[in-house]
Amino acid sequence: MWLSPAFASADGRVDTGAGTAIPRILVVGDSISAAYGIEIDAGWVALLQQRLQQQGYPHRVINASISGDTSVGGRSRLPALLAREPIDIMILELGGNDGLRGLSLAQTRANLQAMIEMARAAQARVLLLGMQLPPNYGSTYTAAFAAVYTTLAREQRTALVPFLLDGVATDADLMQPDGIHPRAEAQARLMDNVWTALVPLL
Repeated sequence: MWLSPAFASADGRVDTGAGTAIPRILVVGDSISAAYGIEIDAGWVALLQQRLQQQGYPHRVINASISGDTSVGGRSRLPALLAREPIDIMILELGGNDGLRGLSLAQTRANLQAMIEMARAAQARVLLLGMQLPPNYGSTYTAAFAAVYTTLAREQRTALVPFLLDGVATDADLMQPDGIHPRAEAQARLMDNVWTALVPLL
C-alpha cells in the first residue's frame, strides 16, 4: 500500500527522512515487488532491507511498488517520488503488466527510458529488473518483450537483472496458483537475483 505523504519503508514503517543522510534505494514496481498474495515482510524488497543491514550497508529501502501498476503509471508518479527525498539508487521493476495486457512494446520502452532519465537527472543510479512473459503469448511477442529490457539496459548503460524470476517462474512449487506471482518461499531467490546486480551500485 502506498502511504502519503511519507514513504513506506520496506519493513512497513513510515520514514519521513527528516534530518537524515541515510542513502536511499527506491523500488518502483508492480505486484511482484509489492508482495502480492503474501505478507509484506516476506517479500523480496523486505528481504533486501534485511540483507543490507546484515552486510553493514546503511541504505534504507523505500518500496513504492503498487500491484497492477504499468509503465505508464510508474512514469506518471515517479516525479513526485523523486521530489520527496534524495534517492541514491532506483530499482525499476515495471513492464510486466504491460506485456500481460499486450500493450505497445514501443510505449513500454519509452516509459521505462523516461523513468531512467528522470532518475539520472535526480543523481540516482538505476538497476533495471527485466521480466519475461509466459510462452502462451507467442514466441514473437515474448522475445520482443524480453528484448525491451536487454536493449534498453545496453543503450542506457544501466545495471540489469535480465529476468527477475529466474529460477522461480518455471518451478510450480515456487509460484502461486495464478502462475504469475511467486510464493513466499521464492522471495529469497528473487532477492538474490537482485543482490548480485545491486552490490556494485552500493
